[in-house]
Formats: sequence, structure tokens, C-alpha cells
Amino acid sequence: MDDKLIFNCFSIEDISIGMEVSYSQTITDADVKSFAGISGDNNPVHMSNEYAEKSHFKKRIAHGLMSASYFSVLFGTKIPGYGCVYISQLLLFKNPVYLNDTVTATVTVIEKNIEMFFKTVCRVKNKVVLDGEAEIYVP
Repeated sequence: MDDKLIFNCFSIEDISIGMEVSYSQTITDADVKSFAGISGDNNPVHMSNEYAEKSHFKKRIAHGLMSASYFSVLFGTKIPGYGCVYISQLLLFKNPVYLNDTVTATVTVIEKNIEMFFKTVCRVKNKVVLDGEAEIYVP
């Protein structure tokens, strides 16, 4: 899958129900450390191999909100594009994401009004790790 971002800006008239875009990112140790620094979440299940090995995950996991942040990449750069603003996001964390996993975030238009509603899903391989819905304001 091509991870290169292509910037799109759609007017609300050009967006239709069922439109879908995706973005993939491989989670690295540096990503997890950067996210911990930005968020302040230094939970050892993310940061310590020794701690994580003793947890029920058996190895370090990425922050759940790191995967969720890829939805913002899609909304701000692909569909709808520039100027859109998050109104709300429902997130259901289904499975852990481990270091070196490649996460694919997908957003699909499910409702179109002044605000738009999107189905949001993150997968590692074909396994859903994050599921939800977002409401986005489109100027």
C-alpha cells in the first residue's frame, strides 16, 4: 500500500455516501516515545519491555490514541480536506497494536449534512484494532 499522502480538498457537494480513503503507518519505537512525550502518557506498558513482558499483552503496545490520530490525517488531508474540524469521535479499542505493526486507518462517509459522519476503522493486517464513528464540520 502506498503511504504517500495525496492532498485532496472536497467541497461538501463533491462528497458522497460511501466515499472511503485509507492511510497506513508502521508503528516504531521512536513513534511510541514521541507520542509519550507529546501526550505525557508514560505508562510502562508502552515504554518498558520488562514491564510489558509481565503484562497480559506480553510485549509493549502502542498508545491507542496514536492509531486514532491517523483519522485526523485522513480528515485534514484527504477527505474532506483543508478547513474541516472534528466535532466528535467515538472510539472502541478492540485489540492491541504492537511495535512494528502496520496500522491502516480507513474513514468512510456514512452521512452527509452540514456536519458529516464517518465510519472510522483501524486494522492491523485484517484484524480490527479500533472501531468508531466521527462527526466532522466541513466549511
